[in-house]
Amino acid sequence: MVGEIPRIGLYCDLRNPGGAKPWPDVYADTLERIVEAERRGLDAVWVTEHHGFADGYLPQPLVFCSAVAARTQKLRIGTGIVIAPLMQPLALAEQAAIVDLVSAGRLELGLGAGYREDEFAAFGAEHSRRYETLESMAKALPELWASGKATPAPAQSPLPLWIGGRGPRGARIAGRVGAGFLWIDRELLEPYLKGLSQGGHDASSARMGGLVNLFLADDPEAVMARIREHGRHNRDTYKRGGEAGGSAPLLRLNVFSPQDAARNIAGVIDGLPVTDIFCFERIGAMDDELVDRHIELLTDELPRYLEAELQTAGKNTAGANTA
Repeated sequence: MVGEIPRIGLYCDLRNPGGAKPWPDVYADTLERIVEAERRGLDAVWVTEHHGFADGYLPQPLVFCSAVAARTQKLRIGTGIVIAPLMQPLALAEQAAIVDLVSAGRLELGLGAGYREDEFAAFGAEHSRRYETLESMAKALPELWASGKATPAPAQSPLPLWIGGRGPRGARIAGRVGAGFLWIDRELLEPYLKGLSQGGHDASSARMGGLVNLFLADDPEAVMARIREHGRHNRDTYKRGGEAGGSAPLLRLNVFSPQDAARNIAGVIDGLPVTDIFCFERIGAMDDELVDRHIELLTDELPRYLEAELQTAGKNTAGANTA
């Protein structure tokens, strides 16, 4: 609800630029870090999806979600997002249900339309109709579970559904299907609410969540100098679409102290129905010591500062060192 502290999560893409680590270590280390973050009080972990990136961007988010589910006890496990048009509806329904069962009802299923034409070509999917496919799949999933065509059913009923999108079309789709909207942008609240109305859903059911593109550090300026090249790598690969064209809106990584991060987040979400925020677990091949400290600050300090800021919402957004 507006004014309440949102759930705080990590966003994992499991990239490994240049093969900096052996691949088994990348996955094992990420799982260990998630387990430790949960022990420290982390609310959620979110994973994402791309195919054909040279740095090994996570290609199968629900498979990794099952591993997270088996290793954790309480945190929510979200997909931000599964590229729905690349999957067959029954297969997606079955995979999501298994993750929800393994996790004892902790899945937050986020779906998106995707954008890279080469990914669609690789899967034989129709790029031009990706938004129509996304909406039809979002409507089909609950029906597949309720009808018994997809068995077993998820532990949660209904299973929390999100639609990711960075423009009004995605926001309207999220509203029409009665899902949460997985992007934080106050300019998109109106089309999202319009979609809810079109779909016959009450405005009070609105919920938003998404990436707050920041990294926490005790000395933001010094840490920015150490991770700037990693932030540039991430932006460049999105801009190029991995190595094969395509385009996506880019966010600039900010490095904050916990106090300034809380002030920034409060300014971004003030007045919006934001229930979930998350930030990158790591950026590229950055040093483990920086990642570990980032997570300590995220779990130990950010929540109390954010709670205080939300009680006095409306303050100006803090300045930041920007990569």
